[in-house]
Amino acid sequence: MALIAYDNVDAAAFEETRHLRDDDLATWRAAIGRHFEPCPGARLLDLGCGTGSWARAFHTWWPGIDVLAVEPSAAMRERAVFQLVAAGAADDIPFPNASLDGVWLSTVIHHVPDLEAAAREIRRVLKPGAPVLIRSAFAGRHEAINLFHWFPEAVVVLDRYPSIPDVEVAFATAGFTTTGCEPVPQVTAPSVADAAAGLRREAHTPLQLISDDAYAAGVARLQEAAQTESGPVVDALDLLVLR
Repeated sequence: MALIAYDNVDAAAFEETRHLRDDDLATWRAAIGRHFEPCPGARLLDLGCGTGSWARAFHTWWPGIDVLAVEPSAAMRERAVFQLVAAGAADDIPFPNASLDGVWLSTVIHHVPDLEAAAREIRRVLKPGAPVLIRSAFAGRHEAINLFHWFPEAVVVLDRYPSIPDVEVAFATAGFTTTGCEPVPQVTAPSVADAAAGLRREAHTPLQLISDDAYAAGVARLQEAAQTESGPVVDALDLLVLR
């Protein structure tokens, strides 16, 4: 999978357009709560936290837990809405052995160059039985994501992402097994018109990796849909849980 380095331009676009509104996070709070118990003093790591919107949400939802955040991109860390964000990566997590009660990865897994190395490192920092919660668009599972309706050329990029079986096999090498997998719906934008107005190519890996012509054709489809379609943009990403 080709990686996006997330320089200042990418990070700014991500910060501007990829944060879900607080009111649209209820489905994710419920889904996460089915697999992670936010007991007072529990330590939850947002790994590859980007600009920190999920870490901020966890801190708001569960003020009694200790929310930690790690992000490899300096440009992302500089724009974080959560403090403090430590430098680190999926294969280099700056926390002691068996010190965490959960690890969350949101739209990160396709940026991890060595899934087995990441699995070993996550196993090292997790307490026995603690969950890994992976929110992602996975290879072969684009049907519930509107972006791929408007930009069908980007499906070939998504299909270079890890699939759910790919992740399961890699994490099995570190002793993890799957304990849950479910699509979670979310309101990504209040309307198609809002989605069109707020689109930033730099904020979406699949859009960066298609041709300029394919991107222009998708923008035209999106703008046409904005003229005729009403209601919010509802997508579903998967939540894969391993222990």
